[in-house]
Amino acid sequence: MFQAIQLIITRDPALFEIVALSLRVSSTALLFSTLVGVPLGAALGLSRFAGRRLVIALLYTGMGFPPVVIGLFVYLMLSRSGPLGSLNSPLIPALFTPGAMVVAQSIISFPLVGGFTMAAVMGVDPQLRQQVRSLGATPWQTTLAVLTEARVGVVVSIIAGFGSIISEVGAVMMVGGNIEGRTRVLTTAIVLETSKGNFDLAMAIGVILLGLAFLANVAMLSLQGRAFSNE
Repeated sequence: MFQAIQLIITRDPALFEIVALSLRVSSTALLFSTLVGVPLGAALGLSRFAGRRLVIALLYTGMGFPPVVIGLFVYLMLSRSGPLGSLNSPLIPALFTPGAMVVAQSIISFPLVGGFTMAAVMGVDPQLRQQVRSLGATPWQTTLAVLTEARVGVVVSIIAGFGSIISEVGAVMMVGGNIEGRTRVLTTAIVLETSKGNFDLAMAIGVILLGLAFLANVAMLSLQGRAFSNE
């Protein structure tokens, strides 16, 4: 354990290369899932339309979907014989690249972001919408006002999405391949270093991963506590 802490304190290059790639991939995936999940959650929370219950059911199913199955789906879609891999488009990432890992993590996290955003929006007092509309607000302005009121829940949903992907191993290993210097992230590095018997580096990575998960949970609890204290 002492040697693991020493690797962190001395900023071991191999260790922090893995940390940097992990944060870059997960942050990019979280950005995409937020851009999709927050508007979708807001629309489901504010609107009533045909097929809404089906969309909500699919969203809830996605929240509990096994990440390794999502990894398999992305692998099949991006493989050379798959429907997207055969297009050879520069906008479509290849397998065993950070881009493929971003795609998998985005699919994993966006149902959580969307589902929790929907719950936060539905928890806003309906009278707020009526008051805003009575003042002549447009549908877009009404949605923005509701999201502002539900901002704590929206931020919590984003943090929950980050927590779900920073600690995920199955999908990223399947589509990323755990290539040193290219696609090796925190979770896949722990698996590899443990199998090699390099427990010092594995423990150092584990400490950093636990630290990131702890910070995410502290942020959620802090925001939730602030929301309850303001009521």
